[in-house]
Amino acid sequence: MGGAFLAAAVLARLGSRIELPTIPLFILAGILLGPHTPGIVLVSDPHDLEMLSALGLVLLLFYLGLEFHLDDLKAGGRKMALAGGAYLALNVGAGLGFGFALGWGTSEALVLAGVLGISSSAIVTKVLVDLGRIGNPETKPILGIIVVEDIFLALYLAALQPILSGADSLSAAVVDGGKAFGFLLLLALAARYGTKVVGRFIATKDDELLVISFLGIAVLVAGVSEWFGVADAIGAFMVGLMLGGTTSGDRIRKLVHPLRDAFGAIFFFAFGLSINPGDLPTVLWPVLAAVAVTLVMNVLAGLSAAKIFGFGAGPAANISTTLLARGEFALILATMAAGASLDARLAPFIAGYVLVLAVLGPLAAGRSHWLARILPGGRSGGGGGDGDGGGGHGGTPREGEPTREPQSVVS
Repeated sequence: MGGAFLAAAVLARLGSRIELPTIPLFILAGILLGPHTPGIVLVSDPHDLEMLSALGLVLLLFYLGLEFHLDDLKAGGRKMALAGGAYLALNVGAGLGFGFALGWGTSEALVLAGVLGISSSAIVTKVLVDLGRIGNPETKPILGIIVVEDIFLALYLAALQPILSGADSLSAAVVDGGKAFGFLLLLALAARYGTKVVGRFIATKDDELLVISFLGIAVLVAGVSEWFGVADAIGAFMVGLMLGGTTSGDRIRKLVHPLRDAFGAIFFFAFGLSINPGDLPTVLWPVLAAVAVTLVMNVLAGLSAAKIFGFGAGPAANISTTLLARGEFALILATMAAGASLDARLAPFIAGYVLVLAVLGPLAAGRSHWLARILPGGRSGGGGGDGDGGGGHGGTPREGEPTREPQSVVS
């Protein structure tokens, strides 16, 4: 564990000198020091870090919920639903078509629809934090799209599971989907009406007790969510949404920072451990084709979201590039596909596709102003004028949050 933390820190420090984002460097540390590459092997079995990696994802999404207020949902709920629906229609639809075009099989195509269609909540959160864009106007639709994706994710997994397991019971799939949706609705109602009760429960002047309380609630709800068929990350997000509106919300935001950064780094390190570089050449061309499809669909989705919210070219470019990365959900699908004995090329394809976009996504987000220049209205409008069209700070940190230089989370 100590070696994992130090390796991630050293690579991130070196990368910050040439303005590289931390996420791909954490992943690279996992690849270089994992069981699939020669030399020093810090962790021989990626499952050894499974619980800590899960905690990193939970904390990243918990923090995202703290920054996303219910007032934002109520004020822009319809627009966020439209933007999220457009994003899913473009990316999931393209993923399904791409899967059939490869000719690997119907079940494989259904898996690829999810792989190409769903963004990485963890990487999106990290990019927004690293680039100081939490306060940008286009960040609200980005987070709204993430929420819509997570709701879709719960239903998609419930429907896909019986298909991959060979089950032919439609009623079982409907029951699983209904259970997941019902629990999501319960969490939403708790976030809407239970804030005062939870706020009184966790209120304390002692920082130690406050940390233990919010951490316990976030992890417990995440675990229960998974049992109901809802992604553990969305359960943590809903807890953050609830606690962010309490009187302790500002203190929680401040106290969760070191936990989020430390365990978030382990999440990406563990992701790197699961990648075997030796398998990637066999699926190189399908991976590059899938990346190209995703780039095009994300630009179209970014333009659609910008039109819905009345943004210009700069925010459209930020939306397109911030949501580009794929990650934890694709790896879950790779695991499910391996267990279902699907095409052997599927696992290395997913690993290569996710690795390329995990590196390309943060890099593109930091240079979104390049994309803004070629989008409609980009040249005449200076990138659209709304939000941050560049790669630096686009928003003002909340009270209690330390000011950050881009890409210096570890340093």
